[in-house]
Amino acid sequence: MRSTVNHVLSVAQFERPFLFELFRRADQFAMLGCREAVGTAKGAIMATLFYEPSTRTRLSFETAMTRLGGAVISAEYAAATSSAAKGESIEDTARVVAGYADLLVIRHPEAGSVARAASVVDVPVINAGDGANEHPTQALIDLYTIWRELGRIDGLTIALVGDLRYGRAARSLARLLTQTVDTTVYLVAPPVTRMDARLIADLRTAGLQVEEADDLHAIAPRLDVLYQTRIQRERFTDPEAYTEACGHYVVDRELMRRLPSKAIVLHPLPRVGEIDPAVDDDPRAAYFRQARNGVALRMALIEWVLQRHLVEIVSSNGHLHR
Repeated sequence: MRSTVNHVLSVAQFERPFLFELFRRADQFAMLGCREAVGTAKGAIMATLFYEPSTRTRLSFETAMTRLGGAVISAEYAAATSSAAKGESIEDTARVVAGYADLLVIRHPEAGSVARAASVVDVPVINAGDGANEHPTQALIDLYTIWRELGRIDGLTIALVGDLRYGRAARSLARLLTQTVDTTVYLVAPPVTRMDARLIADLRTAGLQVEEADDLHAIAPRLDVLYQTRIQRERFTDPEAYTEACGHYVVDRELMRRLPSKAIVLHPLPRVGEIDPAVDDDPRAAYFRQARNGVALRMALIEWVLQRHLVEIVSSNGHLHR
């Protein structure tokens, strides 16, 4: 595997060959049921710094590190319980915690903050979501799930639905899809959460066939993947704009009847009404399988990041030290 940096900050650093190698390694972990510690991170410590709430991302990262044989130190609700509450900068916090750990996993509400933290430390940093900017590991999980469920990542028609302006998961997946071939992407969003024109132009330049659509029911029969997202209340400063954005697109039994029999429905979760629980037992509802895939994929990524970092330490110093 290869990438351009030790840190994992953006999907832009991933190339197609890397994706397939990562997915194959994740599959090896998945076949173990992610329940057998493999020991490839034995002796390493991962620090999770989460300045925003998280269930799946934080716990799957911590589970992944534990399954690899490593240890975890954690600052949950870091905005309130770490020295950030005293005014400490993200850079200073990262400098300090990097002295305690071999890998930092950071979620922060401000776009670009994780990259700032990464710029001042000498251990790898993984971006677990920075504001409305990116969520690269979620995009990896999403594409890995598509690969596992459908057997391919090329020649697909995919609808990204919901919050495409502030939703970092959907935006990161859209960027990662530029590594696929012959892909059509429908963008389906209320007016206040439509994807910005610059990103749409970038996606088209990169080779995606991108179409904006208003009628989800009309395009449903053409889809291989329906990627639903919630409207994110925390990204809105205007309560009226949030209310205006809600309730436009709901995955319910009527919509499921229009989807092809081999299509899948994904969602990065949590859901807050945009998927009717009545469709959960439909075999095409893959969002809980998608969440489960997070452990195997993050095991593969953590293993790669740590191994690459240790190799670089050896090559630069002639011997291993921490």
